[in-house]
Order: sequence, then C-alpha cells, then structure tokens
Amino acid sequence: MVQALEATGLTAGYAGTPAVHGIDLSVRAGEIVALLGANGAGKTTTLLSLAGELTPIAGSVAFLGDARRRRLHQRARAGLGFLTEERCVFMQLTGWQNLRIGRGRPERALELFPELEPHLSKKVGLLSGGQQQMLALGRILAAEPRVLLADELSLGLAPLVVERLLAAVRQAADSGVAVVLVEQHVRQALAVADHVHVMRRGRIVLSGPAAELRDDAERIAATYLSENPS
Repeated sequence: MVQALEATGLTAGYAGTPAVHGIDLSVRAGEIVALLGANGAGKTTTLLSLAGELTPIAGSVAFLGDARRRRLHQRARAGLGFLTEERCVFMQLTGWQNLRIGRGRPERALELFPELEPHLSKKVGLLSGGQQQMLALGRILAAEPRVLLADELSLGLAPLVVERLLAAVRQAADSGVAVVLVEQHVRQALAVADHVHVMRRGRIVLSGPAAELRDDAERIAATYLSENPS
C-alpha cells in the first residue's frame, strides 16, 4: 500500500545545521502517527520538513507517493492540512470570517464543533484559547485534507478541550485522513494514536504500536526526559 506520507533518512535543520538526523517515518490513510518528545527534541523541525516548509539536507519526503521536492503551498493544494503550534486563526476577523477563508464548508466545521456557533460573530481574539484551536482545526478538517500535520494541538489548553480536539482528529483519521500528531502529553497521544515515535536530540529513539505502549506511558516519558535535549 502506498503511504500517504513517508520520510526516508530525513536530515533537516536551519542554515545548513541539522536539527534532526536520519528520520524514517511513514503514515497511511486512516492512521495517526504520534511524535512525542521534550521541547527541542526535533518534532517541529520534522513536521516542517514533512510539510515542505524546510528543504531536507539529506533524505527524502514522499507526499501521496510523490517524492519530488514540493513547497508547503504546493502540498497544501494537493491535500495537506497543517495546524502549526501558533494557532492558525486571524484574530481581528470574526469566527465566521475565519471559517469562510478556508476551502471547506463552514457548516462542516460546526458539525465537528457545534459549541462554536454562538461565538462566531465575535472577533477571534476575544475567544478562549480552546475555542480558537477548535476553530483552527475545524476549518482545516472542513477542507477534507488527505494528510493532516498537527503541532502541539493541546498546548496550554484545559483537559476537556484537549479531549474534544483529539476526538476530532481521531474521527478524521477514521474517515481516511493520514495524521502526524506532535504532542508532549504522552497519555493523551497514546489514547488516540495508532503508532508512536519518541524523539530525543533530533533522533527517533523509541517506536512502536500505540496499543502496545499505552500501559507504559511513564517509561516513554522517561525515555525522552532522561537527557536534556540539545
């Protein structure tokens, strides 16, 4: 089966200096692959390389079977949804205006997150962090991406909001979206993921099916916290 997204021997970084080394990673349609690790472990650099925002120093990234180097906007047109760590919303626009900017149907976003509807006439800067993140994720999923990259989806949010967001990601995967999910919260990620990679110092140091690792979340956390990341 062709992988929706596949990195082979990926080395990437900034100004010619590698921040991640020799990453092998693949995700199929309908699957969630979680990248876990402490701050500075290389998770965001990996996502930026998968998205096409960073050009690999070595190795390759194949997007929907195409291993040619493509920029982020080209992959976005081909079916990539990318939720960055900074919330992907326009603070001075209303919720409705934010949804209408997306390529999908606003109604689809509200099907995912109906609790947003009473707040859509407000400027997004007045919404809570959780509402902003629901809006950002809902807009991306309403466009029906084939691949979703999500960076620190739960950062700074209340547990109930995190559950809602991750449930929507799981629902998207179950409908056929291939997902790479970057997370620091081990238990939440293991609850929804199919496969897990733990990163430390720019390398994958532990991998396995999430189902086999769910009872060992403390060991996973210890794996990437045992050293200070560079």
